[in-house]
Amino acid sequence: MTRTAPALRADLLIVGGGLGGVAAALAALTRGHSVIITEETDWLGGQLTTQATPPDEHPWIEQFGSTASYRRLRNGIRQYYRDWYPLTDVARSDPQLNPGLGRVSKLCHEPRVAVAVIDGMLAPWLATGRLTVLREVEPVHADVVAGCITAVTLSGRDGTERSVSGEYVLDATELGDLLPLTGTDYVTGFESRAETGEPSAPDDAQPDNIQAFSWVFAIANDEGQDHTIVKPASYDHWSTQRPDYWPGPMVGLTAPDPRTLEPLVREFTPNAVAVPGVVPDQSKDPGDRELWEFRRILARASFEPGFIDSDVTVVNWPMIDYVAGSIIDVSAEEKQRHLAGARELSMAMFYWLQTEAPRPDGGAGWPGLHLRGDVLGTDDGFSKAPYIRESRRIRALRTVVEQDVSLLVRGDRGAAVYDDTVGIGMYRIDLHPSTGGDNYIDVPSTPFQIPLGALIPRDATNLLAAGKNAGTTHITNGCFRLHPVEWNIGEAAGALASYCIALGTNPAAVHADERLLSDFQNSLVRDGFELAWPEIKGY
Repeated sequence: MTRTAPALRADLLIVGGGLGGVAAALAALTRGHSVIITEETDWLGGQLTTQATPPDEHPWIEQFGSTASYRRLRNGIRQYYRDWYPLTDVARSDPQLNPGLGRVSKLCHEPRVAVAVIDGMLAPWLATGRLTVLREVEPVHADVVAGCITAVTLSGRDGTERSVSGEYVLDATELGDLLPLTGTDYVTGFESRAETGEPSAPDDAQPDNIQAFSWVFAIANDEGQDHTIVKPASYDHWSTQRPDYWPGPMVGLTAPDPRTLEPLVREFTPNAVAVPGVVPDQSKDPGDRELWEFRRILARASFEPGFIDSDVTVVNWPMIDYVAGSIIDVSAEEKQRHLAGARELSMAMFYWLQTEAPRPDGGAGWPGLHLRGDVLGTDDGFSKAPYIRESRRIRALRTVVEQDVSLLVRGDRGAAVYDDTVGIGMYRIDLHPSTGGDNYIDVPSTPFQIPLGALIPRDATNLLAAGKNAGTTHITNGCFRLHPVEWNIGEAAGALASYCIALGTNPAAVHADERLLSDFQNSLVRDGFELAWPEIKGY
């Protein structure tokens, strides 16, 4: 028999505790409104924490190109290490401290540190009683009347159900889970070129062609020890998988170069010597040529001698991109089968690294490798949730298309200028292999704006997108899905809902009214949003 918990109501109901959800909550709370935020796991933070992926960011992130609150998050992570870890004098004094000295980001760090900082940012609002955080729950039903969401039913891991509601409801889930529950119009996979006009789109829509997700894990290495696991039962299957477009078995060190699609053999040397002072910059170097360094989140060189015996690195590589099926709009059984398949692929990769990976000394395998699930908050070594690249996406008042942001299309004109901008972002249009059999699609982009219309569904009155479910296409999702952009989208959605409550208006009216839109944008600027990229002239 299903147990029922007391219903809860707040000004804002935010379903999904990823980066967009956290940012939305902070935006509404600082504007004086009450918030309920829900999360499927026991950690808030999404791709930064439960999915164990250090921030993918543009090269100017230390100077500009994010909201002030995102900068507080980054600064808080660095300060946490300065306050509590035995850093070297060089690391401690570095204003751009990178604890992992990873090559993917200027700030590679442990997921649990980000959890601590996020919890700290939210703690004052818990004390006021205006914030309620519901963990380990997922939405299973929604009540909708004339396009207005009146309640959402949550189910806990113990089977307890609870009705929650808010004047505004924000979908900050990783897969856009509220969209089908509420009957909101949405799109999945590839739109057709006829619909979007995008140069990289196919002739016909491919709704089931969705970017691969990955199940991430963390490893360290004890040289001279043997931690070899029992050979996984599915190892022979996964170690021989090779899509037609892949230059070898996926379990290995060879994968396409995303930008040229030419075969590229990566290097992998556990505890490769970290070089302090190397500044990651993906505009110049993707950083993935040496995989131990690529997403390293703890580097011995950052800490006093003897503090840690081994670096810790995160395995989120193209070789564990799961292309065998999607977990969007499939049966519960099929979803579980693909989630299990992704874990099996990752475990096969780990076993291969222990037993077959080539060594510089001519040997094979690194038996000293062992899983560090403790830094990911798990017992099994995997991240708490799979790393999600693509979500359901709302049919929005404004949809960002390739022609708006592609450097190949825009050239020296820069990205499209939106009169309804609510933020800025930058990343290459980076699409990983997909379930429809596509190889990488990698298109250079130009620094872009985030339009307010992309957060507002065409057919819902009190629902807003607050993450990767915003109004992008399959293609432009490739540059909108990264950490600082997701945070900005969520923060703007939370601010918009608060603005509408305060003025007794609605999102579509704000978007349509020049005076209201300008007033809302000015309020964002006062709160530390950047609405346009600086124009820099040469000399």
